[in-house]
Amino acid sequence: DLMKMLFKCSWADVRLVSGTHANLAAFKGLSLATKNRKMVVTPLSAGAHISHDYTGLAGRVLGLENIDHAYNIEKMNIDPDKSAQIIRAAKPGIVTFGGSLFLFPHPIKELKDIAHEVGAYIVYDAAHVLGLIAGGVFQDPLREGADFITSSTHKTFPGPQGGVILADMKNERMKKAIKNVQFAIFPLSTSNTHLGRLPATGIAALELKIFGEALARQIVRNAQAAGQYLYENGLKVLGEQCGFTESHQLAVDVSDYGGGKRVAEDLERANIILNRNLLPYDDQNNRENPSGIRIGFQDVTRRGFNESDIKYLCDLMLDVIKYKRKPEEVREEVIALRKEHSEIKYGFQSLKEAIEYLQRNLRGN
Repeated sequence: DLMKMLFKCSWADVRLVSGTHANLAAFKGLSLATKNRKMVVTPLSAGAHISHDYTGLAGRVLGLENIDHAYNIEKMNIDPDKSAQIIRAAKPGIVTFGGSLFLFPHPIKELKDIAHEVGAYIVYDAAHVLGLIAGGVFQDPLREGADFITSSTHKTFPGPQGGVILADMKNERMKKAIKNVQFAIFPLSTSNTHLGRLPATGIAALELKIFGEALARQIVRNAQAAGQYLYENGLKVLGEQCGFTESHQLAVDVSDYGGGKRVAEDLERANIILNRNLLPYDDQNNRENPSGIRIGFQDVTRRGFNESDIKYLCDLMLDVIKYKRKPEEVREEVIALRKEHSEIKYGFQSLKEAIEYLQRNLRGN
């Protein structure tokens, strides 16, 4: 009920144990409902999760046929006009939005009519942006035309390891789809739903109900400040013409500094954790050393980092990326910076505080 309240929907299933599990159940259930094995997806090199791809869950496990959305590299987003032509020609059973590298809201509103016209269900993978959606920033997928949201519960949604699927059971079309998705959850893919994590999921949902808007807005401000600062200091930050990002993430081309593998590994030695990442123009088969890195600012923001802290953190990153200092030299400053932010700033400080909040509100105080 907390998840339904938070995301303003009438149906939620929290039995999923991960975001990939949520995708498995949604894709399987909807392919059963539509009797259609075609799925339009964002290209893997342009940010799709591996579970969407023909080389991953969708193709190798479920046997779905992938057709790629058209993608605009300059805008770092799906091209709605060209994708409309693709959807109309392919007539898929599923159209997906969302992914792992997710800088800007995807064009659900622009493509919902085309998708529904050909009989497709729209699945929005919110694993990386669910907390931003809960905070009322980024976009509102269900109101914009998505039929289902799939997600993990442990990224910008600051909960335990787990997954969720959200939808509105608003008509017979959706009742049929939800019935098939539920069948794909149980009995097809779930036996043990790890119930021990659900109280923590509920607490995280309650925290976002109270603190979520302030947290989400600061996350985006921090990410945008980092994008501008890294760009001004000589890095190739993608999405420049659109303000670098509207989410918690940045995509940075570090091919001039040894590539994503070298930069990610050296930063990890400095206690700064991010990941190497394929960029849209990379060879999709070169996953070991892509051009890019992906940086997320949700966790440092929740620990109280503001824009000035973020710029200092960027200076430390730049020292490593540009070979100015060895990672081991930078690490001591990173550890000191982390010690200055030892408390959660957008959440309950204890379980007792959360319980007292619930008791006050149940009494109507």
